[in-house]
Amino acid sequence: MDAIVRERQRQRERERERERGKKLGWKMGPPELQIFNTMSKKKETFKPRVEGEVGMYVCGVTPYDFSHIGHARAYVAFDVLHRYLIYLGYRVKYVRNFTDIDDKIIRRANDSGEDPLSLSARFSQAFLEDMAELQCAPPTDEPRVSDHIDQIKDMVTKIIENGCGYVIDGDVYFSVDNFPNYGRLSGRKLDDNRAGGGGRVSVDLRKRNPADFALWKSAKSGEPWWESPWGPGRPGWHIECSAMSSHYLGHAFDIHGGGKDLAFPHHENELAQSCAACPESHVSYWMHNGFVNKDNQKMSKSDNNFFTIRDIIAKYHPLALRFFLMRTHYRADVNYSERQLDTASDRIFYIYQTLYDCEVALSNFREGSLGDKIPADVKELINNFRTGFLASMSDDLHTTAVLDDLMEPLKAINSNLKKFKGKKQQQRLIHALIALEKEVKDVLSTLGLLSSTPAEVLNQLKAKALERAGLTEELVLQQIEGRALARKNKEFEKSDQIREDLYVKGIALMDEPKGTIWRPCEPPEKQSEEVPNSDTNKPESPEKQSAEVLNQLKAKAPERAGLTEELVLQQIEGRALARKNKEFEKSDQIREDLYVKGIALMDEPKGTIWRPCEPPEKQSEEVPNSDTNKPESPEKQSAEVLNQLKAKAPERAGLTEELVLQQIEGRALARKNKEFEKSDQIREDLYVKGIALMDEPKGTIWRPCEPPEKQSEEVPNSDTNKPESPAVAPTTPV
Repeated sequence: MDAIVRERQRQRERERERERGKKLGWKMGPPELQIFNTMSKKKETFKPRVEGEVGMYVCGVTPYDFSHIGHARAYVAFDVLHRYLIYLGYRVKYVRNFTDIDDKIIRRANDSGEDPLSLSARFSQAFLEDMAELQCAPPTDEPRVSDHIDQIKDMVTKIIENGCGYVIDGDVYFSVDNFPNYGRLSGRKLDDNRAGGGGRVSVDLRKRNPADFALWKSAKSGEPWWESPWGPGRPGWHIECSAMSSHYLGHAFDIHGGGKDLAFPHHENELAQSCAACPESHVSYWMHNGFVNKDNQKMSKSDNNFFTIRDIIAKYHPLALRFFLMRTHYRADVNYSERQLDTASDRIFYIYQTLYDCEVALSNFREGSLGDKIPADVKELINNFRTGFLASMSDDLHTTAVLDDLMEPLKAINSNLKKFKGKKQQQRLIHALIALEKEVKDVLSTLGLLSSTPAEVLNQLKAKALERAGLTEELVLQQIEGRALARKNKEFEKSDQIREDLYVKGIALMDEPKGTIWRPCEPPEKQSEEVPNSDTNKPESPEKQSAEVLNQLKAKAPERAGLTEELVLQQIEGRALARKNKEFEKSDQIREDLYVKGIALMDEPKGTIWRPCEPPEKQSEEVPNSDTNKPESPEKQSAEVLNQLKAKAPERAGLTEELVLQQIEGRALARKNKEFEKSDQIREDLYVKGIALMDEPKGTIWRPCEPPEKQSEEVPNSDTNKPESPAVAPTTPV
C-alpha cells in the first residue's frame, strides 16, 4: 500500500514539474543539476541511485561549545542543496549527525566537572536552536554517536574480519597498508597522514604504520566507555559516520558532504572504513564547502579566532547572516567582516520593505485567479528570472548569481507600486504585482530566506540596527523631533548634523509626505583614528610591507599542502643532509615533492628557506561564478599577489626586470665556469637590494625579499627627518 501511495506522489510531482515547465516554455524540462564532485575534481550531472529519491549525509558538529560561523557556513550551504533538491521534486532523506563522544568534549567536561554526555546534549540543543534561527530546515534524521554504539562495534568487527583492522591492548586500529585504495578521495599519499592530521590522529608507537587511525579506543580514567569484544572503550572519530550513514542510508547513497577540511583525513578514512567493512559501499558525490576566514585565516575553535553564531545574531538579523554566507559560492572561502554583514542586512531590509509595501498595496485585491491576466512584459520578466534562477542553481548551486538577479523582480515591484493608486480599475498593475510577489516569495522560500511576515522581519531588523547603534527608538524619535525643530528655525547646519550623526551609526532618516521616518542603513566605512607619529602608526617600509604579505601567504601554504611548517623544515633538513652526503637525486626529489604541493625551496647565503609557489597546473574545473564574485584558486590568488609585489621590487632596487635576468644569466655562466665566488657575489649584491634568487628544478628565478637592515646616520632634528603632521581629511556630509 505504501508503495502505491509513494508512486502516486511521484506522479503528482512529475506532473507539477511538467506544468511549471510549460509555463516557462521549457522544451526538455529544467536544466540538469550539476554538482562538483571532490572525488573526480569536476562537475558532474547529478543522477540519483533511485529515481526521484536522494540520500544525503552531512557530517555534523562536535558539540562541546556554541557553534561558530564556520558551522553556519557548512549547514546553510547544505540546507540550500536540501531545499533545491526538494524544489526539483526529489524526496530527500537528509541525515546529519552529532559527534557527542569525542576527546574535546571529554576534556571540556572534565574541566567543568560535568558529565560528557550531559555537556554534549546541552550544546547539541543550542546548535539546533541556532540552525532554526538561520532557517535551516531540520534533517530527516539527526543520530548521535552515543545511541549507535552497537552499529559501530558491528562495523569494527567486519573491518577486523576483512583484514583491515588489528587490536593492540584493547585499542583497534585501521591498517592503511591493507587497503590499497587509501587516498583516492583526497589524492594524498600515506606519508601525509601523520600524527595531528585533523587534530585527531594520535601518536602511538605500537601502530604498524604511523598513518593507521583508531577505530576503537580502550577505556581511560575519567572517560565514558562501553563494553566491546576488545574490552571497555569508546569509538574513534571516523568510524561513527561510516556506521551511522550506512545504518540510515544503506551502504551506497548519493551525497556525502562537509567542510573542505574534512576531505582529509575524516572523509578519506570514512571511505576506507566503509569499503573495508562492505566492498559494495559507495558514495556517488562528495561535496565540500569552503571556510569562513578572519583576517585570511580559517576560523576555528581550536585557534580561538572565531565568532559564535549567537555573537553575530545578537547584532544582526539571522537572515542577514544567511544572506552574507550565500553571497559567496559554497565552495569558495568567505572572509568575515562586519562591513559585509552591514551590506547583507541592508539588502534584506530592501527585500522585506518591498514585500511589505506590496502586501499593503494589495490587501484589498487578493480575490480571484490570475489566469492569463499577467501583463506580457511582466510575464517575460518572470520567465527570464525563473529560467536564470534554475540555470544558476543547477550550475552547482550558484547562489551568488541568483541573489544578484533577485533585484530585477524587486525593482519591478517598486516600479509598479509607484504607478499604483489603490484603485480597482488598475487591474493590469494588480495582476503584475501579485505575479511578481509570488515569484519573489517562491525563490526566497527555496533559498531559505523567507521568514515570518514582512512587518515582523522589518521590526526585527530595526531592533538589531538600534542595538548596533547603541540607541533606543525613543532616542531616535527625539533626534527626529530635534531635527524638525532645527529645520523650522532654519538651522540647516544643525539639521544636517543630526542626520549625519545618525547615518554614521547606521540609521537613515527619510523625509516622507507624512513626516520623517527612519530605517536601518549601511553606515559609511569607518575611518580609524590614528595617533600621529606613534610607533604603531609609523609608516612601514615597502620592504617590510612586502615581507608581511608574504608571511600571510606562507601561513596558508602548508595547510593547502596538507603539511605543517614543522614538516616543511624537517624536509629542508633532510635535503641538507642528502646534499652533504652527495645524494643529489634524493635532494632534488625532496625539492620536487614540495614544489608539486606549492612549496618552493630557496637556497639563500644563510641557508635554505621556503616560500609558497604556484604548483604545476592541475586539471580541474573551476568554481562557477561570474563578475567580481568568481572565486579563484588560493594558488592563483597567491601568484597574483606575488606578481604585484615583484613589479615594485626592481624599481626600489634601481633596476629593471631585464637587468635582473641578465644578472641571473651572468651567475649561471659563473657557476658553469666554477667561479663560485663570483656567483655568490652576484646573489649577495641582488639580495642587498631586496632581490632574492631561487634555484628551481627548471632554472633560477627571482623574488622580492626584505633586504638586510641598513645602518645609516641621520641628521638629528633636520627638516628632512622631521615627522610631518598628519593631514586631516575634510568630512563630506552625505
